[in-house]
Amino acid sequence: MKRLFSRTGFLVAAAVLLTAPLSKLPARSGTADTFRGEVTDTFCAQSGSHDEMMAKMASMGRDKETCAKQCTKIGAKYVLYDEAQKKVYKLDDQGKAEAFAGKKVQVSGTLEGDAIRVAHVEGLG
Repeated sequence: MKRLFSRTGFLVAAAVLLTAPLSKLPARSGTADTFRGEVTDTFCAQSGSHDEMMAKMASMGRDKETCAKQCTKIGAKYVLYDEAQKKVYKLDDQGKAEAFAGKKVQVSGTLEGDAIRVAHVEGLG
């Protein structure tokens, strides 16, 4: 009987230790979640900043919003850039994203691969 409790205790402890790191993982595909970051464009998201693009081309403006909007005019798409995780998420609703170009936001939606099916976008500060 003692041996049974010993094994059960070990299994419970192992299960807790193995699943604890999972709480720190990003949202799984197909699940509704909330994401935070900056609405930027696919060109500038590669470097994580608009600075390089604005330095190269004066027509991109001097602020994040103008740069993101100008980049989309020449073929880029709006994306959400999570600076903390250095992760770029595609956004399926470009219209909702455009209203927040260059701004920090919270996006509610469903993650599908590396894209978010956007339900709602809310500005942060």
